[in-house]
Amino acid sequence: SSPMFPMLTVLSMFYYICLRRRARTGTRGEVMNSRRAIESNHRTLPLTVEVEQFAKEVLDFSSHYGSENSMSYTMWNLAGMPNVYPSSGDFTQTAVFRTYGKWWEQCASAPQAFRRTPLTFQSRDFVELAFEEPVYPTAIDVMETYHPGAVVRILACSLNPFSQNPPADVRWEVLWSGKPTKMLTPQARQFSPSIKQINFPTNLIRLEVNSTLLEYYTELDAVVLHGVKERPVLSLYKMPLIDISDLSDSDEEKDACDPGRLCKQCGHPCPHEFTGNGFFDKLPYELIQLIVSHLTLPDLCRLAQTCKLLHQHCCDPLQYIQLSLQPYWARLTDASLEHLQSRCTQIQRLNMSWCGNRGAITYSGFHSFMKACGAKLVCLELACCHFLNEACLEVIAEMCPNLQELNLSSCDRLHPQSFLHISKLSWLRRLVLYRTKIEQTALLSILTFCTEIQHLNLGSCIMIEDFDLIASMISAKCKKLRSLDLWRCKNMTEKGLRDLVSGCRLLEELDLGWCSTLQSSTGCFVHLARHLPGLRKLFITANRTVCDADVEELAAHCRHLQHLDILGTRMVSPASLRKLLQSCKNLLLLDVSFCSQIDNRVVQELTVHFPNVSIQKSFTQ
Repeated sequence: SSPMFPMLTVLSMFYYICLRRRARTGTRGEVMNSRRAIESNHRTLPLTVEVEQFAKEVLDFSSHYGSENSMSYTMWNLAGMPNVYPSSGDFTQTAVFRTYGKWWEQCASAPQAFRRTPLTFQSRDFVELAFEEPVYPTAIDVMETYHPGAVVRILACSLNPFSQNPPADVRWEVLWSGKPTKMLTPQARQFSPSIKQINFPTNLIRLEVNSTLLEYYTELDAVVLHGVKERPVLSLYKMPLIDISDLSDSDEEKDACDPGRLCKQCGHPCPHEFTGNGFFDKLPYELIQLIVSHLTLPDLCRLAQTCKLLHQHCCDPLQYIQLSLQPYWARLTDASLEHLQSRCTQIQRLNMSWCGNRGAITYSGFHSFMKACGAKLVCLELACCHFLNEACLEVIAEMCPNLQELNLSSCDRLHPQSFLHISKLSWLRRLVLYRTKIEQTALLSILTFCTEIQHLNLGSCIMIEDFDLIASMISAKCKKLRSLDLWRCKNMTEKGLRDLVSGCRLLEELDLGWCSTLQSSTGCFVHLARHLPGLRKLFITANRTVCDADVEELAAHCRHLQHLDILGTRMVSPASLRKLLQSCKNLLLLDVSFCSQIDNRVVQELTVHFPNVSIQKSFTQ
């Protein structure tokens, strides 16, 4: 017999013991999968020929630069064979995420960062890709055609998106992870990291990116999945780690850590049975709370299982005043929310972005959690949460009366009528509706009743028919507005812009990128500059009518300007840019890509004279 067989038998016995202990908190599906993993180690699996496939379909993503009704700069360009690679540069046929660098995090409209976010979670955006055939992955190739280095995680899913029989438990496995990087050159590359072997076939791959270190937009062209149809080698099943679902303590564990436990031999407390904690319990309660507050959520859950004292501290609702569940999106379920429910009764800020998709969270689980924990919520982040339906928004409106911040970014599957419930949240100060299907009626209702709004994102809201009417309502009702994102709104005219800036004099950020119906000849941009002296960020991206007069008005009236994007204009000269840079001493970012009068020589000259300003000019080759 093979010498490997006895060793596998011993390992199987050891794991069976561990399995029984794990079975207290694991689901039946986990236990069955673990047993199958043990049994599979007793047979040799055949090798097969490697399959190479490009993505068949883009299933989901968090953001993109492009329009919802176009292919230019959209995530949908990741499907199929490369359009650009191995060429380098800025091409419309690639996939581009909405932001890059740290500019967006420095704006007044940026949300406050959540404490306890693990340092290992670096992701800011994602895209999910479906491939034709499920395989055991052997390699992943990502074709990066401009400013590479943003990919930080690659994951595989056990779910076949084309199958009519979904698995009972959807599993995600990290194939590779790393830190965001900034390459020495923006040139194209094929990124092929060494990936981990997994014990299930997959045809659903997820890329997560972080572009904060990059000087410009990263562009992706295609993804190749290499794999084999059969498991290529033996792989021992790894013990699952304690995660955020393992929040309850068994009687066995409580007994094991009970300082009052008696010695089995003499019937009295015995030092051999219990070792002291070094007087840790003598520390002030507040000091232990402070120490524990530095732990991530999984570590907090693990620590809660060590002894009664730390269980008390780790379950104290004051440890959960703010909580980000986004780093654990792949594991968060109804059961997780149920376990957390008793701890989150005092919660004020909650981030569930990316969580609960593909049935992991249901209306029932969400309703129960909001009913128990929503009363004191002031901030709720729900970006890309596709479990949300109209009933969920109704629950938020009823259970979270104090809500001030609501992010529904890329919740593009919500029915348009669902958004009417938001109008009941009269204390809202920040509302993000980017890439949602909100319609005009619901938005007008929200603007009528939510007059405290300071930050409003309506980027890529393609269902709104008349942005002039919306701008007029914002002007009349939202006098405290400080930031407004109208990225790619297609029907605003100079009338709407004039109404807007006349009524919202506190505006610091205004994004009019790709708003093609605005014409400089009407004087709307001059009017904007003269009425918004506190403006710090202005995007007039891809408006070819912006001219020297507009830039010089900004230089004269908007001295606090920090970010300006005039990409694509043909009518701005180097002279007007010099006036702007001399006048606006706080300017940090100036995008002049595809400005026909601004060549690389001019950019180099301006960079020498104004070294504190990041002057962007993309290229194609």
